[in-house]
Amino acid sequence: MKIGVQLYTLRDFCKDTQSLSETLKKVADMGYTTVQLSGICAYDPEWMAGQLKENGLTCPLTHTSPDRIADDTMKVIEEHRIFGCSNIGIGCSNIYEDREKFDSFVKRFKEPAKVLKDNGMYLMYHNHNLEFNQYDDSDKIVLEMLCEAFSPDELGITLDTFWVQAGGGDPVWWIHHLKGRTPCIHLKDLAYRKSNDLTMLPVGYGNMNFEAILAACEDEKVRYGLVEQDVCNGRDPFDCIKDSYDFLKSFGLN
Repeated sequence: MKIGVQLYTLRDFCKDTQSLSETLKKVADMGYTTVQLSGICAYDPEWMAGQLKENGLTCPLTHTSPDRIADDTMKVIEEHRIFGCSNIGIGCSNIYEDREKFDSFVKRFKEPAKVLKDNGMYLMYHNHNLEFNQYDDSDKIVLEMLCEAFSPDELGITLDTFWVQAGGGDPVWWIHHLKGRTPCIHLKDLAYRKSNDLTMLPVGYGNMNFEAILAACEDEKVRYGLVEQDVCNGRDPFDCIKDSYDFLKSFGLN
């Protein structure tokens, strides 16, 4: 598994193309070889292709506007081809709120998912903890229902280790359960603080069993583990992703 950075972690340093260019270089200089494009400024695909090449980076995944994926599917595909990205992700949705919203999501993205597949791309869905809820009339959680609504070749899951744990799930079990749907996952750690709040920490600095998580990723041939830390608790986000990189590198990953 290759390790990379979800640039949403560094979003405050990616607000224009100049700062984005500088951020890509800093990430590459740390040793990372892949990045996920998400939460950053608008960019020209040709410009991005050049930036990635210049810094020795690849982009295996983006989070892209759901409206664009649904309404301008072929344009999104063409843009992603320019910088060599085949996984096109939805970062969040409101499907957990009620069955009507769930059904609407499935109806809207069924055809785009097939178009992506037919063009060598893959629609990805990023979970939070709320997809581990159940509707009042169902004994299945929302994430399981989503996987039943789309075949494995139509929809992948960008499994987020923190949010699985926060939702009451076992990340190791879900990595195995979603075999074939997880070319990319998000790696972030969880701990509690005195306020009883969930706290995000660099990978290896919280309470989660990353030795088992990484072993499961290897078993299921997860291709990319993307470090993400939405909130850095007053620390420099670059220091946080460096801590995550150093921890993961100790397992022989790069």
